[in-house]
Amino acid sequence: MKHPRGFLSVCMNPTLQKTLRFSALIPGEVNRTACHRLDASGKGINVTRVLRQLGKGVLHLTGLGGGLRPLFLELCEKDGLDVRWVESGGGIRFCYTLVEGMGRGNTVVTELVEEGEQTEAGTEERLLAAYGEVLDSAGTVIISGTKAPGYSGSLVPEMARLAREQGCRIILDVRDSDLRESLLHSPDVVKPNLFEFTATFSDELGISRLPGDKAAAALACRAFLAGHEEEVKARITALALTLSADRGTHIILSRGELPVWHTGDGGFTEYPVEKTAVLNTIGSGDAFTAGLAAALDEGLPFCQAIPWGIHCGALNAGFLKPGVICSG
Repeated sequence: MKHPRGFLSVCMNPTLQKTLRFSALIPGEVNRTACHRLDASGKGINVTRVLRQLGKGVLHLTGLGGGLRPLFLELCEKDGLDVRWVESGGGIRFCYTLVEGMGRGNTVVTELVEEGEQTEAGTEERLLAAYGEVLDSAGTVIISGTKAPGYSGSLVPEMARLAREQGCRIILDVRDSDLRESLLHSPDVVKPNLFEFTATFSDELGISRLPGDKAAAALACRAFLAGHEEEVKARITALALTLSADRGTHIILSRGELPVWHTGDGGFTEYPVEKTAVLNTIGSGDAFTAGLAAALDEGLPFCQAIPWGIHCGALNAGFLKPGVICSG
């Protein structure tokens, strides 16, 4: 294992994140606010920003296109982010965070997510070529989030394969076929949340025939999780332990305010989350990923790296801006 100090963060669905804060939201009425902000975001950018705030050298790789690209890059530059991009031809999506409540600890956070725009032919080839050019200087590769339409199902597993060949530490925060197929290349860490893991391995967990509609499938998974708590824990931990043993992969499942589950080194461990006054939870999972990666880069064992990731996630929840652990 080489694991030199240096991070490569990859995301195939860049986002412009509009965050609006209201004292209260009234459905069916005009809701106005003077408290709002616009940030470059997406899971990979959030990971990159937190790693940067932790003092780590990190390059972000993505595909960008459309008329909003200069704005996206300007926002990244303001945050001091080093971005390598290839032409995607597709516009950059907007996502919206509605924060309701003016105090800390009693906010309600609602996320409105646009699907990414179609990428043009040749984008995947350009991205893989750029990936190959920068991979040799990376010790840790972090691949996060969903893919915009137009990328193939083989892209993330191929990136994992190439990183494994280079001896990089591989950390994945992906789901569905990206997660399934990438496990074949024995990533060091996979970090979906509990719902994402359940949806990815629904057949193995006994949730068969999920609806094709994403919203309906989400409701079906959440109903299963809520209705069979002890049975679900037994099934999920057994499956995670099997996958972990088969692939030599540490599996970390975040569960919101509930303890984090970790399977690795042949065992199962729960880590309590920090109680914090929540302002905006968007980006907390990405801050967790960045904190975990930074701690592992420092040589800390998982029993210390996971609590550090949890701490970074809690810090993020105290800021309106997504994907940060400190102001500035």
